[in-house]
Order: sequence, then structure tokens, then C-alpha cells
Amino acid sequence: MKKSMIVLALVAMFASLLAGCGSSNEGSGNAGSGDTNDSGASFKVGMVTDAGTIDDKSFNQGTWEGVELAANEFGLEKKYLKPAGTTEADYMKEIGNLYDADFKFIVTPGYKFETAIFQAQERYADAKFVLIDGYPHNGDYNEVVGENTVSIFFAEHESGFLAGVATAVELQEGEAGFIGGMEIPAVQKFNWGFQQGLAYANENLGTNISLKPENVVYEGSFDNSAAGGQLAAQMFDRGVNVIFCAAGGVGIGAISEAKNRVQAGEEVWIVGVDVDQYADGVYDEDANSSVVLTSAMKKIDQVAYDMIKAELDGEFPGGEILTFDAKNDGVGIPVENPNLSDATVTQVDEIFAQIKAGEIVVSDEQGNLIK
Repeated sequence: MKKSMIVLALVAMFASLLAGCGSSNEGSGNAGSGDTNDSGASFKVGMVTDAGTIDDKSFNQGTWEGVELAANEFGLEKKYLKPAGTTEADYMKEIGNLYDADFKFIVTPGYKFETAIFQAQERYADAKFVLIDGYPHNGDYNEVVGENTVSIFFAEHESGFLAGVATAVELQEGEAGFIGGMEIPAVQKFNWGFQQGLAYANENLGTNISLKPENVVYEGSFDNSAAGGQLAAQMFDRGVNVIFCAAGGVGIGAISEAKNRVQAGEEVWIVGVDVDQYADGVYDEDANSSVVLTSAMKKIDQVAYDMIKAELDGEFPGGEILTFDAKNDGVGIPVENPNLSDATVTQVDEIFAQIKAGEIVVSDEQGNLIK
């Protein structure tokens, strides 16, 4: 009898231990600023936003969509935090808040995170960091990419080039403009690539699209939508009929101005940036008509997804600087372009293939045409 009671007690204790192990994987529910997907996954994925909001229709949103895609597919808990400002201290505060909440895989979009990630990669050595459009440095621009960090860059000039060709081939003639946000390398390369694309089409494909110096403007921020609308209005009034906006929220203001003008009977266009902005330019819901001709895309969402998957697969490329370009399908225009004809899409696809093969080399410097 005593032996039987001992056996039963051991069975009960073992069952209790199993139950305890099972409950340790439960999530904590709402993660605050972001959504969560409780799964008992081995790590949590966090993001700190750059200037603007998580639904900025551009860089922040594209990055977060990649995080969401991976989190939902692999059952990871996810969360984002929006800093009070855009200083190193602001970013470090939110990185620290994520780390303290056990989010040890942190994605940061934008060059403004460079000095913060330089500090964070050493302070939080057991965390992993993905820095998009920048590399860690201590304010001296001498790159130090820690073994727990990967720096991601894009060939924006190639994406801008393809959008320029698409614009010229579709419209055939007219005047173009460019509105940039801050005058930083990523935005500049979009501009330079776009101008090269227009020039290539004019010289080789029989188009006639001009871009005057006064119609190239950097607003100085990524979130002043009112200023974007004003700049677009000034350009349209000068006879510009298509504007490439590489400006985040500033570009949203330009899109709004274009929508108002089209509804008033004018024919003007916007070229979007970073993500497919067609939906942002819709002015007739029933017809799904949009002022966005096409978009110069960086596959930000795919890159964020890929880095998370790499960590899950034990292949996180820590210590590396990676560039995503035409050769690895990291840039391009949207797969679907309702405002482009089939002939235009075919032409752009052919040129994209030439860039991938190295037959066309787009310059990433101002004033240089393609080789």
C-alpha cells in the first residue's frame, strides 16, 4: 500500500512539473504600442520608429510590415516604440525599454540610429540589432559593426533609375520635378538615379521629359506634409506634370495636392517611394484611380522579414554590411502598376534585367550618367 501511494505521488508530481513547463511559454497579452502574437517563441522582435509614425506610408511602415509578416508567420511576439524625439538619447531610451521588456531582436530604420546603435550593440551584447540605411559609428563616421549587428543599405539609385525610365516611357513628354525630404545619401541617390533614368529614356527610347534645377527641392524633413503640398503646388503651377517624392510624410502632402488637382480636371502625377504608394494616391475609390504613376521601391519589408528569419535559422549575418540592389531583387518598381501600360512595364523589365546582368550600371553620384 505504501509503495502504491509513493508511485501515485511521484506520478502526480511529474504531471505537475509538466504542466508548469507548459505554462512558462504563455505570452503577456498586449505589448503596448504594438501588437503581440503569443506563441512561446524563443525571442521577441522589437522596433523603434524613426521620425514620423508607424503608418507614415513609407520607411517606418515598410519596416514594421516586414516585422509583422515574420512575427505572424513564425509566431513571435512583436512591439514597436515611438521615441519622443530623434536624438541619440531618445533612441537609446526606447532601445533600453525594449531590451528591459526582453525584446532582444531590435530593428531600427534610418541613419539617425547610427550613433545609438554604436552604443547599444556594446551595452546590450546579448541582443541583436538590424540597422537599415546606416552603419554604427561614434559620431566620427568610422564604421564599427558589432558581431550582434547587421547594417543594411539599398541601391536607391537603381530604383530611382527604373522609376525614371517608367515615367518617361509612359508619359513620353513633359516636365518632371523632385521633392526630397532631408538631403541625405539615400534620398540623394533616389534623385540622381531618377534623373539618369529620364536621361536614358530621352537618349535611347525616344522620350522628351525635362527636369529643371528649380524643380529639384529638398524640404529638410520627412514629416511636414503641409510643406510637401505647398512645394508640389508651386511645381505644378510652373508646368511640372509629374513629381518624384522621396520624402516620407512630406511626400504624402504632395500626393494630396496632386489628388486635389486631378479632381479639379488637371493631369498631374506623383512617383512614390520606398513602398508601393498607389493606394495612397487613390482619388476615386469606385474606379480605383490613383495619381501615383509608379513607385521607386526598396524592399524594406522583405529585408526586415529576412533578417528575422535568418536569426531563427541560426544564420544572422552579424558584423556584416549588406547591400540590396537589382542583382538580389532588393529594389525595383511594384509588380502591379495599374497606371503603366503593358508596353512600359515590358520596357522597364528589360532594363531591369540589363542592370542585374551588369550591362547597365547606374551611378550613385551626382552629375554622372550611366556607364
